[in-house]
Amino acid sequence: MSPSVDTVTSKHDAPQPLSDPQHPFNKVWRGNKEGTIRLNGIPSFTDPYAEREWIKEHMAAVFRFWGKMGYGDGVAGHITVRDPVLPGYYWMNPIAVHFSLMTKSKLVLVNPQGHVSPHGAQLPINAAGFFIHSAIHKARPDINAAAHCHSIHGKAWSVFGKPVDISTQDSCALYDNHAVYENFGGVVLAREEGENIARALGPKFKTCILQNHGLLTLGNTVDEAAHLFTTLDRQCYVQLLTEACTSRQRTLISKEDAEFSAKVIQEPNVMYLDFQPEFDLLVEETNGAFLK
Repeated sequence: MSPSVDTVTSKHDAPQPLSDPQHPFNKVWRGNKEGTIRLNGIPSFTDPYAEREWIKEHMAAVFRFWGKMGYGDGVAGHITVRDPVLPGYYWMNPIAVHFSLMTKSKLVLVNPQGHVSPHGAQLPINAAGFFIHSAIHKARPDINAAAHCHSIHGKAWSVFGKPVDISTQDSCALYDNHAVYENFGGVVLAREEGENIARALGPKFKTCILQNHGLLTLGNTVDEAAHLFTTLDRQCYVQLLTEACTSRQRTLISKEDAEFSAKVIQEPNVMYLDFQPEFDLLVEETNGAFLK
């Protein structure tokens, strides 16, 4: 389980105390009057090896969750997370292992050249995953995790090559945080296509629809990337349903209201928190099998 913390940490910003009542994270929960009941956000670590093990546990949990959601599609789908020990290395799932069978010990540590390193599982990885994720990690030093797979609703909406509307409270997580890669260059088997996808994301967006392909999300943590992926996939489903109601006029969320909600919903600690119920449920459902 996650260690107890009281600060937000970033590799690019000074720590901001979560004990600050004005922090967006503190707008989503309430404790007791004495302040002894409180909620913790993203944990911080002084030991990079302990952080590595925590990252792997949460990666394995996300894959198990993807399996429950029915996101598996043959050998397609991959997640990468930066390794806190070795600069330029990142953890990735092996190819042809079902999401629902993922465990911490099956994760592969990939070196900067895209080869399997000796430090993790000795299993092959998805070549397309390397080209997509290596380009993103290079272009976006602000993020630690990238997640991509071919969910049904994401694929269905992707054929239109259009962004989703900000039409529900949950979709405010996508407000000014959402790109579309309006090209399908075939199965990603070259570095150039990964670089094109990274350019479509730009310097700040964390969600992207890949036209005729699927969805891609980023995060400060793998938990954030996972929650954003589910949010985007479900909004694609909402979009498909509402587009089918041609006889009714849709009411979208105003720019002002979307901005107000996004300030809280998009905060990385809030995004991390959103996945923790799923993590805890998976521990109980699997008797912690994915932690091995």
